Amino acid sequence: MLPKADSRLLQIVDAALADATQRSGDWLVCRPGCTQCCIGPFPISQLDAARLQAGLSELTRNDPACAARVRQRASESVQRLTPAFPGNPQTGILAEDDAAQSAFDDFANDEPCPALDPGTGTCDLYAHRPITCREFGPPVRIEDEGPNAFSVCELCFQGATPEEVAACEMIPDPAGLEPELISQLEAAGRRGQIIVAFALK
Repeated sequence: MLPKADSRLLQIVDAALADATQRSGDWLVCRPGCTQCCIGPFPISQLDAARLQAGLSELTRNDPACAARVRQRASESVQRLTPAFPGNPQTGILAEDDAAQSAFDDFANDEPCPALDPGTGTCDLYAHRPITCREFGPPVRIEDEGPNAFSVCELCFQGATPEEVAACEMIPDPAGLEPELISQLEAAGRRGQIIVAFALK
């Protein structure tokens, strides 16, 4: 069950993205059809998973053929990923020990996201995409790694100085709403990080 306040979280994050995009100008090269951030699995929260599932349900009502293709891609992805999955392949929950996290760093780096339409290079669940997807591209500060440590797409900010990068910083969730919503889901028994393919299978 998706918390009602998730819509507020998305408004906050999307507004932060719009502001960072405006400040970034030509440094930010993200465009429809660029799939740099859509290849290789990444951890998502149970909140992200619930949002994706709600989006897939909505897509099933509005475009059942497209939803069926997403489900098929997710099922095929899970089949490919299961043998070496660094977690529980029945639930899709990632293990949290050091060995599993190290294994995940090199896990399935060429695997496309099942929400990605291979023909158009766009996301079939774009309005319901995870927070990581919404904040990928502009500079996002990496906590505890210094004042100029930012996560940024390797295709963006080519040739920019550290000061130029810092001037375009995106602060996705300044009030910390996302952790609160994740805690609500965890209190209801939905715990652990997962990946998109298992969330949609």
